[in-house]
Amino acid sequence: MSKTKDKKYKNLFLGLLFDGIGMLSFAVPFLGDFSDILWAPLSGWLMTRMYKGKIGQAAGIITFIEEIIPGLDVIPTFTIMWLYTYIFKGSKKGRTIEV
Repeated sequence: MSKTKDKKYKNLFLGLLFDGIGMLSFAVPFLGDFSDILWAPLSGWLMTRMYKGKIGQAAGIITFIEEIIPGLDVIPTFTIMWLYTYIFKGSKKGRTIEV
């Protein structure tokens, strides 16, 4: 497998993992909302590390907002960003870095 494909699927795996972590707050009532206070800034930062440039910064802000607002944790923002970068935008145009 090429290095580009390795990075592509590594980002998919990490995105699914991070989306899963974000959804864990539904598992523990009340405590989950507190965990979002910690997870929201971390998830925003992780998004900016995975995807470079202005699009990564915008996705980081969107991820932060999605995680900090109760009830929106079901939105898989990391997976949506992966789909945008590698499927809709095209893998040759996707600019990513390793985490």
